[in-house]
Amino acid sequence: MEWFGLTDKGRVRPTNQDIYQIEAREANQTALLVVCDGMGGANAGNVASRFAAQVFTESIKAELTGALDAKTRQELLTRALDEANNTVFGLAGRQPEFRGMGTTLVAALVQGGEATILNVGDSRAYLFDGTRLHQLTEDHSYVEEMRRQGRITEADARTHPQKNLITRAVGVEPTVEGDLFEARLGENEVLLLCSDGLTGMAEDEKIADTLKNAKTLALAGDALLTLALEGGGRDNITVALFTRGAEEEA
Repeated sequence: MEWFGLTDKGRVRPTNQDIYQIEAREANQTALLVVCDGMGGANAGNVASRFAAQVFTESIKAELTGALDAKTRQELLTRALDEANNTVFGLAGRQPEFRGMGTTLVAALVQGGEATILNVGDSRAYLFDGTRLHQLTEDHSYVEEMRRQGRITEADARTHPQKNLITRAVGVEPTVEGDLFEARLGENEVLLLCSDGLTGMAEDEKIADTLKNAKTLALAGDALLTLALEGGGRDNITVALFTRGAEEEA
């Protein structure tokens, strides 16, 4: 097992409202990865993302040593999302300066070769199979809805002036529903969770090439950050990476 994460405020934004958390247990080949991208005026987005990520992670952390089938993984992720949403929504209601704050959230709960993904907003999860990058999640955004309806093309979506307008977020409403996805993680395949500071600055093909050419996840993470910065770095940039590695021979 190997994992790595990093976050950077980019070239334009004065603060970093992204956050990631990774918890891994090598004994039973289990890991939890979380990426949040906060939104809100002043420091509110920063507060939303950090509280959401921390509460979400704490909700699941004690369960990582157990056996987790798909049903259990989905239940844990859904419960953690509810707790994170309640926390952020409650803070926003009590503190006027935090009113309207929220955050995206994408998380992966992995055990062995099985992964359950949950997402809210436009932070994404991908699986890199050694050659191609496969998007596992679907954005909750105005532009993605138009693309799915055939009203705009993929190319249009990348440059649309409202591409950052999300339709679902943690902490904005009393309840929120996350989408759940199941994925198989083969040997040496890489799970990538990221904020739109990466995907908005780099096309999937370039992300795939970067992962293909990196010898370690740490080098891959650094190279992905460089890719996003060279693409303009107009947003905060966060990546969380995980791989099972290769099975050891007896």
